[in-house]
Amino acid sequence: MTPLEAWPLPNRGEIWPVDWSPGRGSEQIGVRPALIVQNDYGNHSPNYPNTIVVTVSSQGRDIPFHVFIRQSKTNGLDMDSYVKCEQILTISKARLIGKPLGRLADGEMVQVAEALRRSLAI
Repeated sequence: MTPLEAWPLPNRGEIWPVDWSPGRGSEQIGVRPALIVQNDYGNHSPNYPNTIVVTVSSQGRDIPFHVFIRQSKTNGLDMDSYVKCEQILTISKARLIGKPLGRLADGEMVQVAEALRRSLAI
């Protein structure tokens, strides 16, 4: 196991490449982007080796818990994508690959927070 100090320290709102393998059942596999939604206290804690993410995909629908994101230099996505707020996962920070692709704008994170509330019915 990798020492905690060697793991990335993601920030809420960043999009990271994540190694989803091995997957089970209908879970994603391979390296794909994910949005960090956990608070930065947990993200930066040396005692907490995990983070909370939602998946980012080029495929999505016009439903209350998908947030459409236009590709930009700021977010680092290579195509227009959807943040899928019903696909919430706790992952090891060791699954984060390299460095963040980019980050969402504050207004986009407000939309994500609202979609997460709708998805979780809170």
